Amino acid sequence: MPNPTAAMLVIGDEILSGRTRDSNMNYLAGELTKIGIDLKEARVVSDDREAIIAAVQALSVAYDHVFTSGGIGPTHDDITAECIAAAFNTHIDVRDDARALLQAHYDARGQELNEARLRMARIPDGAALIDNPVSTAPGFTLQNVNVMAGVPSVFQAMVASVLPHLVGGAPLLSQTLCLMRGEGDVATPLSALAADFPDLSIGSYPFQRDGAYGTNIVVRGTDGVMIDAAMTRLAAEVGT
Repeated sequence: MPNPTAAMLVIGDEILSGRTRDSNMNYLAGELTKIGIDLKEARVVSDDREAIIAAVQALSVAYDHVFTSGGIGPTHDDITAECIAAAFNTHIDVRDDARALLQAHYDARGQELNEARLRMARIPDGAALIDNPVSTAPGFTLQNVNVMAGVPSVFQAMVASVLPHLVGGAPLLSQTLCLMRGEGDVATPLSALAADFPDLSIGSYPFQRDGAYGTNIVVRGTDGVMIDAAMTRLAAEVGT
């Protein structure tokens, strides 16, 4: 049985403009790999209502799980929550349980839960809250879409809150063979290997080191014995 699939939607003008470098996709991919959920697609969209809605609807239908990052803060351009609600034709408003979390958080710091901060308590009807032990303001899950913050420390904490509730498959395993030879030298045996091991993913990644060309061959799959067999044959055919 194939592993469950996932997609990630990164939301924010600051990512597309280059002002902010996204690290959340890399983190999520690694965590999903550990529990046997295959990240199949990642998209980046601007803070545009129609773009977010269209992307959420498309990814939700195509994959078992969708993870979003960004756009759930207190400012005017944080529109992700309302876009998720619109994507599923669901009402959204300030919810009592989310408001109570924020009220306790700001009371403890002697700060006001003002109108801007209260925006972070807007949750679509029927959504489950995602715990945020870093800064309290919750994310949420609506159907198969998990909506999380863009700040990496908060995103990572929310991922840790979500993953224990997901059913995964077989963890992805990998082995790497580093060759000081160019891709053109190994392309033919790699093609034959890929044909004989169709259940494995075999990737070729060239590099240059001290003026010399080399290639990292990465073999991935869920069957460790099969990976061992492929790597043994690869080493015998192309050397080490």
